[in-house]
Amino acid sequence: MSNRLDVGTTAPEFALESTDGSKVLLSDLKGQKVVLYFYPAAMTPGCSKQACDFRDSLSSLKGAGYTVVGISPDSVEKLERFKEADSLNFTLLSDPDNAVATAYGAYGEKKNYGRTYMGIIRSTFVLNEDLVITHALYNVKATGHVARLRRDLGLDS
Repeated sequence: MSNRLDVGTTAPEFALESTDGSKVLLSDLKGQKVVLYFYPAAMTPGCSKQACDFRDSLSSLKGAGYTVVGISPDSVEKLERFKEADSLNFTLLSDPDNAVATAYGAYGEKKNYGRTYMGIIRSTFVLNEDLVITHALYNVKATGHVARLRRDLGLDS
């Protein structure tokens, strides 16, 4: 089973490859508020819906000082195709061995139609400027999640 992170915990450091080929370290984002979300697979209906919701909310998230970062086990090449196909305007990172997802408790046992297997647990973390977790949301739904997050962050009028 996964070890879940609690609010008030410093987010685990990582270094992952981005779609532009650069390495992104969490510590590089210090000084910014960060919305870090884990999703199972690029270019699937639920993940596309969630990514497009983040895309469509990005200007208000940025206006409130948030940087959005999506992480999945997909290859950088697949993430680049995903980014282009859905005109995604935020950073996507590749975690091919699920090491970062595991560190965040976003990889673990799942059940679907009576079958148990290991996989990505759709999760979102909001980090403050010191990279401390202010929101840790596990088992979120792809549809409606960004709207709920916006409400939780006080961004909806």
